[in-house]
Amino acid sequence: MPATDNGQRTTERSRIKVAVLGTGSLGKEHARIYAELAASGRADFVGLYDPVAETARKIARRYGVRAFHSVAEATAASDALSVVTPTTTHHELAKTLLQHGKHVLVEKPMTDNAAQAAELVQLSRQHRCLLQVGHVERFNPVFQYLESVAGEPRFIEAHRLSPYPARSTDIGVVLDLMIHDLDVVLAFVKSPLVSVDAVGIPVLSKSEDIANARLRFANGCVANLTASRVSPERMRKIRVFSSGPLTSYISLDYRAQEGFIYRIARDGEEQSSLLKKLLHAKDSTIVSEFAGKRILRQPVPIAKEEPLKLELEHFIECVRARRTPLVSGESAKEALDLALEITHQIAAGSAKEQ
Repeated sequence: MPATDNGQRTTERSRIKVAVLGTGSLGKEHARIYAELAASGRADFVGLYDPVAETARKIARRYGVRAFHSVAEATAASDALSVVTPTTTHHELAKTLLQHGKHVLVEKPMTDNAAQAAELVQLSRQHRCLLQVGHVERFNPVFQYLESVAGEPRFIEAHRLSPYPARSTDIGVVLDLMIHDLDVVLAFVKSPLVSVDAVGIPVLSKSEDIANARLRFANGCVANLTASRVSPERMRKIRVFSSGPLTSYISLDYRAQEGFIYRIARDGEEQSSLLKKLLHAKDSTIVSEFAGKRILRQPVPIAKEEPLKLELEHFIECVRARRTPLVSGESAKEALDLALEITHQIAAGSAKEQ
């Protein structure tokens, strides 16, 4: 990404001045991680702003930074900002920041309106500023592992369930939760989307609280995604059947950052030292055998890390190096457009029932 022309140029060795707008449940975590990055010399955490001044002051005192009195004050003091506010405020805030030549990480969904999202993408180009969107699962070691082993996904199933939230109630479950899996699947399946079928119902709110979407891609891959925010349990899981040189079934847990891969043991592998080592390892086993072939279940080798920290480190590094982020505004808009199509189908289905 080219350097900006607004006097805010940063060199490779400089420390990016970063601020946080919004100190709710997620904004507090942004503040914590930026403080950690500042302590290690990788950023300059200058402060935060929240319309609830006492909350902002409390968190600012915790990390020894400024509690700004306004968005304008935070903007003037920063090179880059995290927008961690209700979805309905994302467009206006991000628009203002981009127009002032600031680099922006806006939490997902980037907006609740396709035209507004397109405008933010255009402004980031016009003002030569980085626009990253907070689709944090892209930075989860689970997804990174999945990309490395499942080269030809044929069927994908994802479940993202939670109790009713105390936040994000201004949007439905598709924009709140399912959009994570939409972003992951669009990034994972290297083929055009050809059809979408969706259903959903409201339970505790005016918008959908439970939703299911079935996506079909030109290469034949199918993805079945379910999201609920009225579940008694929390779940963030993905299961993938993959063909190719290594036919496999992979079951992964985003929250626990663990899972299993099921595959056919290769010819002669039952006699190999590798298989013996695997079968003596924790949770490794042969789960099925037929006609001389064996299905091997192995725990996956995932090094656990905090996805949000990886995401914010990536944001700062992309600003410093003028590099397009992994989840750019353009990429996030694709997931948003699909999420909006799903919500439109759900709304149309509800209207027919009335």
